This record gives sequence, C-alpha cells and structure tokens, in this order.
Amino acid sequence: MTENPYRPTVHSQADLEKVWRHLMEPLGFGGSSIWMMRIAADGSAVPQLLEITETDGAPESTSEQESFATLLRDLDADDPGGSFAFLRSRPGTGVRAEDRAWAGFLYDAGRAAGVRLEVVHLANDVDLIPLPLDELGIRQTA
Repeated sequence: MTENPYRPTVHSQADLEKVWRHLMEPLGFGGSSIWMMRIAADGSAVPQLLEITETDGAPESTSEQESFATLLRDLDADDPGGSFAFLRSRPGTGVRAEDRAWAGFLYDAGRAAGVRLEVVHLANDVDLIPLPLDELGIRQTA
C-alpha cells in the first residue's frame, strides 16, 4: 500500500505550528539545529527542509547575518512571493537567551533580505513554542 505524502498548507500561525509538530515529534534532541522551510505564495510547504546543525550558543557575528540574508534573498528570487519558516531545536527545556538571540538573528536576516518570515518556533525536549518578534524582549535594528 502506498502512503500518501505529507503535503501541508500554511495559512496561519496555527497551521505552521501543526506542521512543525508533525515534523518534529516525538520531541527530544541530541544537538542544536535551525530548520528552514520554504512556503510558496499559495501556502503550500515546499517538501524539503534545510537543517543547519551545531547552533549551540547565540549567533556570533553580523557577517553571518549578512550571509544568511543573502541566502534568503537568493532563494526568494527563485520563487518570489512566498515566505520562510524557521524552527530552532535543541535539548533541554524552557526558552533560553540564546533561543531569543537566534530568533532575533533570523527576524533581522529576513528584514535585511526583504523577505517575509513566519513566526519563528522553538522545539526542545518537552514543548514546541512560538517565538514571535514582539515577545522577544529585544530591539530590532532599523
């Protein structure tokens, strides 16, 4: 019997959280990663995820952020009009300062690239949590 492929659509933050839960559960992680998903303009999730591994601690430099913004800009040029969704996964519990720093890094890179970002999420060993920009407690650069 052929299994139907998972082809989610994202039209809201609740939809996005369901997609991340489907992809990340059962929770429990051996290391830290940033996951990127491309969402087309019609809301369909592109069926490939990009994983950036070894993201322990906070992001280190603005040059990394500039390089990341360039990557986002280039990917968006290939398929304009969609958005990007990010999730940070790591072992442990709660929301840490480095989780907020990574979310801020991603939001700033998206702003610098001129692309649309969905709400960044965090998955740890016990929960999957949205990290909206207005709740990060950091000031976004102009």
